[in-house]
Amino acid sequence: MCTDYDRSRRFYVELLGLDMIREVYREERQSWKADLRIGSVQLELFSFPAPVMRPSHPEATGLRHLAFAVANLDPVIMRLEAAGVAVEPIRIDPYTNQRFTFFSDPDGLPLELYEAP
Repeated sequence: MCTDYDRSRRFYVELLGLDMIREVYREERQSWKADLRIGSVQLELFSFPAPVMRPSHPEATGLRHLAFAVANLDPVIMRLEAAGVAVEPIRIDPYTNQRFTFFSDPDGLPLELYEAP
């Protein structure tokens, strides 16, 4: 669910590179719906005229964040930062020794990049 459909569509499709499967405008709900794909995973992006903001706390029940596996963090981080997206410092997973970082989508949803060569 997003507050600005066009902004979020550009973020996920143009910046992050998710493929657009289909996009429809549902007149009766005044709502856009996009089905997006990355690898074998499908995400749905919705808009509504006045969505209620959901409280988000790091340890709250429910979806905490989405993680995307990438072969190399560095070029992805450079692309995000060039587009004005703030990216947290790279961390090292103590169990796998893989690098990862976090950033947010236009509505503040935390997203993770996990380096999995």
